[in-house]
Amino acid sequence: MSAGPSRFFIRGRKLLFHEGSGALRLYDGPNAGALYQRRLSGGGEVIAVSEETPLPAGCLEVSLRAAYAHLPEPLWIRAGRAIQILDWRNQHSFCGRCGEKTIEQRQELAMLCPSCGLSHYPHLSPAVIMAVTCGDAILLGRARRFPNGMYSVLAGFVELGETLENAVRREVFEETGITIGDIRYFASQPWPFPHSLMIAFTAEAVDRAICLNDGELEDARWFRADSLPLLPDRMSIARRLIDVFLAGSR
Repeated sequence: MSAGPSRFFIRGRKLLFHEGSGALRLYDGPNAGALYQRRLSGGGEVIAVSEETPLPAGCLEVSLRAAYAHLPEPLWIRAGRAIQILDWRNQHSFCGRCGEKTIEQRQELAMLCPSCGLSHYPHLSPAVIMAVTCGDAILLGRARRFPNGMYSVLAGFVELGETLENAVRREVFEETGITIGDIRYFASQPWPFPHSLMIAFTAEAVDRAICLNDGELEDARWFRADSLPLLPDRMSIARRLIDVFLAGSR
């Protein structure tokens, strides 16, 4: 499937796909039941469909996570952006300062309050995610919400007044008691669950003594490349960090 401009039909928080010829493709039919439309920067369009309107023939609803298997990554990222725009619009239909009904602006992504003049922009939550290594091992943690047996690299939200590097050091120490030395930027990834930007780093630990401090993790361990547990899906930058560790261990 092309990663060019596309229309994203969204019902609730699910994308509409058309099923045919043994494969799924984004639905691109008539706009029957459309409640809202907006052009996306960079190309494409988001179209919100009423949940009261029956699905078009041959269509089915697919969650954004499940859609990753059917879309090239650039198109999947834009689909996430489309869903986040609808979330932002629905969550800021009234002003959080004075309670007046807001008006959507078309020249920018903003909901403007006509009473007090406050503009409400889409919310973005920056989070750091880091592959911490020590010699031939990588530090992986297990949160209670993870599927059985799955571990991943550590992550956490950036706090007010905090640099990214300080957030990396704080999160690693708070969750595992481990102090880290050098930190290197790796990459970033928009993460629409619900509205994050994941900023990835690699770091080297000073020692391997683990102490679960804040209760966020159910478990944390050092893993060698030949004894890894169940890992996150390849759609996440967490898996990319682990794959780079594996590549360097060969």
